[in-house]
This record gives sequence, structure tokens and C-alpha cells, in this order.
Amino acid sequence: MRIAVAGATGNIGARAVRFLERDGHDVVRISRSLGVDLMTGEGLDAALEGVDAVLDAISAPPTDREQTEAYFGTTTANLLSAEQRAGVRHHVLLSIVGIHGIEGNPHYAGKREQERLITEGPVPWTIVPATQFHDFAAMVAGWTEQDGVATIAPLLVQPIAPDDIARVLAEVVTGEPRGRYVDVAGPETQDLVDMARRTLEVRGHRVKLVPTWSGVFGVSMAGNVLLPGQDARIEPTTFDEWLAAGAN
Repeated sequence: MRIAVAGATGNIGARAVRFLERDGHDVVRISRSLGVDLMTGEGLDAALEGVDAVLDAISAPPTDREQTEAYFGTTTANLLSAEQRAGVRHHVLLSIVGIHGIEGNPHYAGKREQERLITEGPVPWTIVPATQFHDFAAMVAGWTEQDGVATIAPLLVQPIAPDDIARVLAEVVTGEPRGRYVDVAGPETQDLVDMARRTLEVRGHRVKLVPTWSGVFGVSMAGNVLLPGQDARIEPTTFDEWLAAGAN
């Protein structure tokens, strides 16, 4: 199959590209750094020529709700329009478990806008909701780190290894449209603060972590709201195994 990956140079997109190419698929990398701009649509029509399916694994930097919704809304609308012109038969979106039950988070609002456009759009689709990745905690600590101190919310999560979710996405995008896929998660629940501490230790980076609900993740995200549903697809790699392999 000829498959385009949006966000192909990102954390999950690059891994999905690797799995798809390993399995013999012809992969088109969509990234601004490679000359395709999803915000303007520049280069999209040429990139999608002859493409059978598209995997959307783009992300957005932390910002306010209006800007995040505008970014995800514009990029998704441009991508879907170009897919329709090119005759693409399957659009797959990497989304996040629990976003429909949480208000006040700008990134989640942007992801909901993505999902809305896709479900109302012209291209057959699959939405894959995933839990947070194993490297998420250290990334969150990096957002606020200053002078060796970082704030981080004590979220309860059931994280998944980046390679595991990339492998699932590579599988799904080569299949038929499924609508809303089951939640995809790792095998064990974890505390985000502890995850950050242990990841930073493995990476040799000393940071004092201050648990708080006053940052981007508010108290509305406490408890079980980020955990997968009962029918979830559970992938095998534990957080401990990921740390032991180098936390990459």
C-alpha cells in the first residue's frame, strides 16, 4: 500500500513509518520540514497522489485553547480536503483516551475538534484513542522546568510504550476503516510524578519535582478519568521494561 504519514518526523509518526516500511509499504512522509505544510496546504496534493490511506499523528505545542483548536482544525480540514481530491480511502487519527470527559485542557479541545471534523468529513475513518506514552511524564516536567525545579500534576495514567502504539497505528492504517477504535493502553497504571522521577533518573537529569494541580492539568483530571475503558486493547510493554531499555 501507499500510505502517507502526517507528523512523520515526530515521536510516534517516525516510529509508525519505520514499522510500515519494514512491512513493505510505500510511505510518504508529510512534514513541514519535508516541504509539506498542513497549515497552508502547500505540497499536500502532490504528496497524496496515489495514496491509499493517511495516518495523522501530528501534535501541537502547549498553547491556549483558541490557538490549539485553530491549529488542529485548519490542518485537519486541509488534510481531509486534499484526501478527498486524491481519492484516499482511509483516514486514521491518533487521539487520546478520555478527552470527551474533560473540559479546560486546550490540547484536548483541539483533539476533539480533530475528531469532529473527521467524523463529519468525506473520507472513511478510524480514530484510535491511546493513553499517555511512557515518555509523556518527562516531557511534561520539561514544560515547566526552571532552575532545576519542575511542577507536575499527580495524574493516574495507564501509559503505553511509544513503539507499541506506533505498531498498532501501522496495523490499523493498513486495514479497513473501523470508526471509533477501542482504547489502546499499556498493561499497568502509574503515577505521573513517579514516572517523571524515574525517567529523569534513567536519563541522568536531576530535577526537583513539585506535584500540583495548578498547571495545565487541573483537578478535573484526577482519579480514573484518563484510564482506558473495559474493552481496551492492552499492549505488552511495561513502564519498567521501557526504562530498562533506555527510556527512548
